[in-house]
Amino acid sequence: MLAVFDSGLGGLTALRELRRIVPEADIVYFGDTGRVPYGSRSRDTIIRFSRQDMRFLSSVTGGAPDAVLVACGTVSSTALDELRKETHSPLIGVVEDAAKAAAAATRNGVVAVLGTSATVTSGAFGHAIKAVDPKIRVIQQACPLFVPLVENGFVDADDEITKAAVKRYLDPVAAVGPDTVILGCTHFPIIADAIRDALPRGVRLINSGAEAAKSAAAYAKKESGRVKYYVSDAPGSFGDVARIFLGTQIDGDVEVVDIDKY
Repeated sequence: MLAVFDSGLGGLTALRELRRIVPEADIVYFGDTGRVPYGSRSRDTIIRFSRQDMRFLSSVTGGAPDAVLVACGTVSSTALDELRKETHSPLIGVVEDAAKAAAAATRNGVVAVLGTSATVTSGAFGHAIKAVDPKIRVIQQACPLFVPLVENGFVDADDEITKAAVKRYLDPVAAVGPDTVILGCTHFPIIADAIRDALPRGVRLINSGAEAAKSAAAYAKKESGRVKYYVSDAPGSFGDVARIFLGTQIDGDVEVVDIDKY
């Protein structure tokens, strides 16, 4: 069984790709919807939340999942090293694979990274890109409003609120002229059209969650193809919003977890 977790619903974009690649895999998804977003939190808080998330996933997968896709740019860039010290399951974050994909894609040697404040502060994507090719120029832009916009359904490329936020963050990026942009948070692909509209034509967007899903798929086993969904707050409109992320109706119940017990 594979496990996927995120601070909220953004990780569903990675889950969507994972299910496309290995539809026969059993998967547990946990979205910490009661404490989203993680990106504005301190490093210590992010690590504490992530440890609780991992303990919960361990409890519902029989002690250790076959692999965990950490479908959160903030956790991947801030807490992954700490988590790897404490678990025997392979942990796949969203940084390294996206960095490799961006380094391979760029033609002008300029790559931009869009992420949460914590992700940008960590510099993880920049370090990973430079490890592949130190000549690449990396621009990093924090986009703290993107996660709450997506979590609250402001995802239409023509929505005036979304357009204003995207323009605010992307104008300085576009001025530098990257030909490749990493969506360093798994929420961001949901507003990819709005992001693309704010960039020069032809800029390639790298979906960090989708790139990580390719690596996580290597650990999948042929099972029943069942997905179980957990959240840390009342599901409310989870099904409606999840449909936006998954591109289809969720195929199962959503269970609420008291994450503070872990």
